[in-house]
Amino acid sequence: MTSGKVYKLIKRTIVITAILCATFAVYVFIVTRNNTDMTIRQRIMKAIYPAIMFLSSKKKSMSQNNEKVKAPVSFYSLQTTANNKQPFSFKDLAGKKVLLVNTASNCGYTAQYSELQKLHEQYKDKLVILGFPANDFKEQEAGSDEEIASFCQVNYGVTFPLMLKSTVVKGDGQNSVYQWLTDAAKNGWNDKQPEWNFSKYLVDENGTLIEYYAPSVSPLSGAITSHLD
Repeated sequence: MTSGKVYKLIKRTIVITAILCATFAVYVFIVTRNNTDMTIRQRIMKAIYPAIMFLSSKKKSMSQNNEKVKAPVSFYSLQTTANNKQPFSFKDLAGKKVLLVNTASNCGYTAQYSELQKLHEQYKDKLVILGFPANDFKEQEAGSDEEIASFCQVNYGVTFPLMLKSTVVKGDGQNSVYQWLTDAAKNGWNDKQPEWNFSKYLVDENGTLIEYYAPSVSPLSGAITSHLD
């Protein structure tokens, strides 16, 4: 290949790359034009969320093996602290299903906040969604509790309860709620901890843990709504 042809190939590649970058920038702007409180990273993550979901692992959920597994430790004995620093007692959740999700503001799955809010609005009479912000995965939730609450409300209109930022993976300092969710000796069958941000645990109206969902499972998927319809 002559130097002239190499030059033309390089020039063409640069032009195509520039066009693709400009097109992507316009796409990101359009998708996030109403999100004035997002960083550039957060805007990009929201824009590419559909692609992330499409390319995510096919692993969907893990269910209890038995139809009913009575938890050795009652789900309703748990308590934690809400984002507003007020005590949050689980005894008030009896009679409703509960979806517990570890969340983060700078993750490829952060756009699931929008889907969680839609799920909350659609099934608020029979489902309680609890968000547990955590900085356990690649430091994707480094903000303060006040910054987290503002980010969720401004960008995704979140109205379901958020808890104080905490540790959800096993080890020293693990949130007591996640100690229950990830210990079969307490919940009856499951030892699996969150594998990434936006892992989900579903507890039924009797306080029985019935499902674990991978982050790649959309909150609006039939895997979850089938338990609610």
